[in-house]
Amino acid sequence: MTTRREPTARQLRLAVELRRLREASGLSARQAAALLGVSPVQVSHIESGLSGVSEERLRRLASHYACTDGEFIDALVAMATDRTRGWWEEYRGLLPTPFLDMAELDHHAAFHQEVAILHVPGRLQTEAYARAVFSSRVPELTCEELELRVRHRMARQASDTPYEVVIHEAALRIRVSDRAASKAQLARLGELSEADHITLRVVPFDLDGFSRASSTMMYVGGRLPKLDTVVRDAPHGSIFIDSEAQLSAYRTRFRKVHAVSLDADSSRDAIHKLAKEL
Repeated sequence: MTTRREPTARQLRLAVELRRLREASGLSARQAAALLGVSPVQVSHIESGLSGVSEERLRRLASHYACTDGEFIDALVAMATDRTRGWWEEYRGLLPTPFLDMAELDHHAAFHQEVAILHVPGRLQTEAYARAVFSSRVPELTCEELELRVRHRMARQASDTPYEVVIHEAALRIRVSDRAASKAQLARLGELSEADHITLRVVPFDLDGFSRASSTMMYVGGRLPKLDTVVRDAPHGSIFIDSEAQLSAYRTRFRKVHAVSLDADSSRDAIHKLAKEL
């Protein structure tokens, strides 16, 4: 099987889950290779995402690892055999890999949950707002790079996956561009809050004791909870988090932020009020 030069985040996640299964079984990579009748190098490549794995071989591995969770095995098989070539592939070689990985993650997501503190989330941004955000990058992007990022961000918004977002009032008030762009962005949020697949809630400034003001996060639901992913922004790209302990912690964080936010109707009213103030 051809060795991949750059596995996608989804391919790497499959590799991680297979390695976790092997380690939980107590088998070494060499022992797993012997059971499959392949070289340890092949197992190493599978567990690093550099090589794919067939359904038949994956199910044999799961059997050797004494994994009896049929639903989980089926989900891994779906990841291993997926041949989707999505719209994001047209950007390969043009944008940094994390942009493509995020689009792929979007495509396969069961749901999205997001907490935004300082910026309106990318999935809800107007083109002018997105351009202003990307224009603030240091070092400065070329015109071509800027336009590619904006076009990619707008394409990601086509998803109708259930999306629940909590936005702090700070993000609604900060002007990343001028007054007109801010007003248009608030109007856009008001429109999107009416969409069937979007639930938008606001955390107001006058909330006492809000100690999670720096907890910006995106939680992406997988086919099963153990295949969920948390995405955090970092200076040089996005970080994908998938350990069960951390996933559990981020689920709790989202519930706590959600619990203190305004309900959907009150949030919509708050957005309209801010728009009028502009």
